[in-house]
Amino acid sequence: MVSMSTAEKRPDDVPSDGARVEEALRLLCGAPVGLEVAVKRLSRGSGVYAWWADPSVLPDLPGPPNDSDPSLRLLYVGRATSLRGRILRNHLRRSGSSTLRRTLAGLLVSEGYRTTWTDRVVLVPADETRLTAWMSAHLRLTWAEDAEPTTIEAELVRRLRPPLNVHGVAPEHVQAAVVAAKNSYNASSRPADPPQGP
Repeated sequence: MVSMSTAEKRPDDVPSDGARVEEALRLLCGAPVGLEVAVKRLSRGSGVYAWWADPSVLPDLPGPPNDSDPSLRLLYVGRATSLRGRILRNHLRRSGSSTLRRTLAGLLVSEGYRTTWTDRVVLVPADETRLTAWMSAHLRLTWAEDAEPTTIEAELVRRLRPPLNVHGVAPEHVQAAVVAAKNSYNASSRPADPPQGP
């Protein structure tokens, strides 16, 4: 019997993009877990992920209900070359490298999140910590490993219409409040003016 390596597999052995989208949808719409559980289970592999919350969290931005737990609503879908790295190092730590964190900070402006300018607008360190605590308290996560998440992310966003996503969502489904929050956050700090000459 001849065995085939992954590189030698026939094309009909490789799941189609449609089959990969369906499998990702099944996993993303499964039971979301809290971040304390997610950090223990997330792999270093590539894939897609979804953030969920109770409808009382950001109530003006309703997303579709979770199939396994209808008390939770979808907020955001993303992709990662390393699920563990993307969630732990970006989404739970650094606003400078997380669109989700920047959007949340803009939406939670009434909570008094403060920003500063580095090479971009970022939350001040104390508010980075505060936002991570807020996310841990209010958000849940699902994910699906996939070797080429870029090829399925757009279809997932198009079908699920997560309210915090702007790119990939049909124009009629883009949430004006999210666009306004992003703009407000981006305008909240700017580079210092260069010193004026004598």
